Amino acid sequence: MIRIIGTIFAGLLGLAFGSFLNVCLSRWPEGESIVQPRSHCRNCDHTLAWWENVPLVSWLLLRGRCRNCRAWIEWRYPVVELGVGVLWAATAWRFPTNFFIPNLPSVALYYALLTMLGSMVFYWLLVALAILDAEHLWLPNWLTLPGTAAGFLVSTFGFVAAVELGSITHSPVHYNFQYLHGEQWQVAWSRLLAILAGAALILFIRWVYWLVRHREGIGLGDAKLMAMLAAWLGLPGALLAFGIGVVLGAVVAVILLVMPGAQNRSEWWAASKLPLGTFLCIGGVVSSLWGQSLIAAYLRWTGL
Repeated sequence: MIRIIGTIFAGLLGLAFGSFLNVCLSRWPEGESIVQPRSHCRNCDHTLAWWENVPLVSWLLLRGRCRNCRAWIEWRYPVVELGVGVLWAATAWRFPTNFFIPNLPSVALYYALLTMLGSMVFYWLLVALAILDAEHLWLPNWLTLPGTAAGFLVSTFGFVAAVELGSITHSPVHYNFQYLHGEQWQVAWSRLLAILAGAALILFIRWVYWLVRHREGIGLGDAKLMAMLAAWLGLPGALLAFGIGVVLGAVVAVILLVMPGAQNRSEWWAASKLPLGTFLCIGGVVSSLWGQSLIAAYLRWTGL
């Protein structure tokens, strides 16, 4: 019962933070304050009443249109709110049940809570970066760099909770378990190497593309995002996220290529840009939730 209540509460809290994220996503690119003015229609400046600002529910009641000017409210608003809500609910549901065992050491309690809250921050960042890159091809440093630092700290200290609780494998911090019974500095060193390797992978691809095409193909923001994924997921999880992102990007590219009229727009096609960061974020979510199972299945399939 406690697990169900906690999951529902986390989901509702995620809807609220998803609604706040929508405000940020609308105002950050414009350089506007996220505090003032109050939430309003971007088309007619109509100030929203409280009942028009209830996450997900208001969009459904208003049928996706502003009550004042009837302008269309983008799908991004309910998708972001629902996405954060579902991911936060999944985080609470996967929280280890032995967290509630009697006489649990205080250090395990603190680190377990740190890991769960860190997972929620990680998902919030991924949703934010995915939308910003999809809409503006923008991966701001003030999200990726602090996100990398936070991931390094949580992944470095979160293993203490794993030792005490015995199982905390259902969170973004679930790789490199061979280090759990070793020294803490070994965990920190391995995660630092993962961060550097993740960023180096994107930088290497960027360098090769420059040699071949003599122009920039991948932004530096993608390298910083890859470093953030490695900080939270470890190198195996980040590489899985990268692989998933590349496949998704390739599928989208093929769909765009075969669309009617694409052959007559060869110049447009050659100059068009795809949001690699968005695909990496989607890969990061998949890797975080099912990465261990996917990697284990791959190892069994290859016989390694």
